[in-house]
Amino acid sequence: MAEIALVTLDDVRTAATRIADQVLRTPLVATSWGEADRPLWLKPENLQVIGAFKVRGALNAVGALTEQERARGIVTHSSGNHAQAVALAGREYAAPVTVVMPETAPEVKVAATRALRAEVVMVPAAERESRTAELVAEHDYAYVPPYEHPDVIAGQGTIGLEILADLPDVATVLVPVGGGGLLSGVATAIKALRPNVTVLGCEPELAGDAAESMRLGERRVWPVEQTYRTMADSLRTGLGELTWAHLHERVDGVLTVTEDAIAEAVRVLATRSRLVAEPGGAVTTAAYLSHAGDLPAGPVVAVVSGGNIEPDLLVKLLGS
Repeated sequence: MAEIALVTLDDVRTAATRIADQVLRTPLVATSWGEADRPLWLKPENLQVIGAFKVRGALNAVGALTEQERARGIVTHSSGNHAQAVALAGREYAAPVTVVMPETAPEVKVAATRALRAEVVMVPAAERESRTAELVAEHDYAYVPPYEHPDVIAGQGTIGLEILADLPDVATVLVPVGGGGLLSGVATAIKALRPNVTVLGCEPELAGDAAESMRLGERRVWPVEQTYRTMADSLRTGLGELTWAHLHERVDGVLTVTEDAIAEAVRVLATRSRLVAEPGGAVTTAAYLSHAGDLPAGPVVAVVSGGNIEPDLLVKLLGS
């Protein structure tokens, strides 16, 4: 993997400066329900203006484009959170945005993306990347990937800088992993500054490609027929070559959780910490509730990556 250039701490710091006035510096929220020897703090990225951490990477990547590149238009593909983030970044920089979204994307995310004035193209889940590539070829759009890009990874890594600034004695950081951009960025920042901190990815068992990749020491790609079984729609994508290179070098492991554990985590976050989390955003809390005894002793931070949940699903999970 030596031929793949990894994102550096300087890249993350540059991103932090670029987006400082455009994103919410989310606080760490203490919980009263964590274990005594592994107290839990939450990093509520669901409080960002578009309801997810994705705004960090999108604003950094779009901000790094030239004016000429932005003027040609921007395209991406996403199940919803990155879609909204790129749409918002396009609005901030007066750039037209087109987003390719799978037909299974939650309607709340589709509607929010359109409300931000992006053009939305709906396709079967297996065609989201190929249709995006066609649009790039047809219109010469600038492509801002959801995770497989150094500027996107660096933007997400700003979360790691904030965690260390607010809780210097953190022992473990739990991060959701789908495509791996968030985990790559957070691990980059934390391992550069505090290499002894344990950084763990968290994902559904039904989309457990990252855990399998870490176990086997090589990137594994699961078909959409498998990963789309999980309710955690934001974690259905697989690792790219760039994100896998970061995980392989900088992440200590990946924890998997059941669908029941994710549902319970959504309930716990809502009822005990007053935070609305989508299933993908709740997966780190699910991992803490399921695996706390396996974590190193000391303070734990769980990144709550997003809160864009369909109202009907939220009602169903809270009532179950």
